[in-house]
Amino acid sequence: MRGGRIAAVGTRAEVPVPEGIPVVDARGRTLLPGLVDPHSHMGVYSWPSVEANSDGNEATDPLRPEVRAVDSLNAEDPAFALARAGGVTTVMVLPGSANLVGGQAAVLKLRDGGTVEAMRFEGAPASMKMALGENPKRVYGERGAAPSTRMGSLAVLRRAFDEARDHGEALERHQAALARGEKDASPPARDLRKEALLDMLRGKYRLQVHCYTRADILSLLSFADEQGLKVAALHHALEAYKCRREIAAHGAAVCTWADWWGFKMEARDGIPQNAALCQEAGVTVCVHSDSSEQVQRLWVEAAKMVGAGLPRAEAVKALTINPATVIGVEGRIGSLEAGKDADLALFSGDPFSVLTRVDATWIEGRRVFERERR
Repeated sequence: MRGGRIAAVGTRAEVPVPEGIPVVDARGRTLLPGLVDPHSHMGVYSWPSVEANSDGNEATDPLRPEVRAVDSLNAEDPAFALARAGGVTTVMVLPGSANLVGGQAAVLKLRDGGTVEAMRFEGAPASMKMALGENPKRVYGERGAAPSTRMGSLAVLRRAFDEARDHGEALERHQAALARGEKDASPPARDLRKEALLDMLRGKYRLQVHCYTRADILSLLSFADEQGLKVAALHHALEAYKCRREIAAHGAAVCTWADWWGFKMEARDGIPQNAALCQEAGVTVCVHSDSSEQVQRLWVEAAKMVGAGLPRAEAVKALTINPATVIGVEGRIGSLEAGKDADLALFSGDPFSVLTRVDATWIEGRRVFERERR
């Protein structure tokens, strides 16, 4: 590692180490790229988990594309340090799932600088959180507002995108009038929500969608095709195995757990083989946490996926390069290649053993965690 990047990869014979470069003896241990969590709420639901720290859902309207997770982030959340101790070096912090469109994600390198700015992943593309299914219809249905049903959810989205297109056309007419020399032409009123929805239609945002059931997944993919949208990833997606070929055809990834199931009706058909079946069908599969506790043990989730049929090499990808691709930063992180950021996790042994621990974590060549060895 040199200058925050991986300078070379190979055996000691293949890569002579210049004098003065510190050497870590990792015999008997396993080095992986830093783990990447594509679905986190660290910083927007800070520990301790109390109402005062609940800043992940702007649940005042089913459409909130203009809000940004970065504006809620608490860089002092203790969960960040514990994630580093779990070998995690990059996370995508998403708004919660109360809204059909919940807001813009924040991509973070878990540097220990203590500020939001110190953790920003510079140059990461923008992502937008969406959600279908039980959550938005429950949150707004209980208030007697739309959506209270799944059909209401899609109706609200259709109307919103139609209005955003109308707003875009009004902006274009205003620009055309100015080009014709009509200097007194009045622009349409500024509308941050419509502008953000218009940017979604124009492909500015990678769409990260909370979705559990086969019915909701297929409804989402059909809606995306109708609107000309591309879904980057389905998050949670416990019934993805039921429609894995349709997901593969759309090109969406699946970010999921190994065996969470049954905690609500739309989670009742989750099975441990979900990730393996999706991967077999050509779907990009990722391990995600959705939890400030689970993020400390992502490799254990991957191990359970291996136990349910996911090949070991694919499980490594599900922790590293696949989530990096979902976020859009695979050119910088996710694999051990010369020129990439020196984000590394050193495991005490086989990374798919429950007895294994993370011994050290580096971000851009700087050690940000080291476990005391006994």
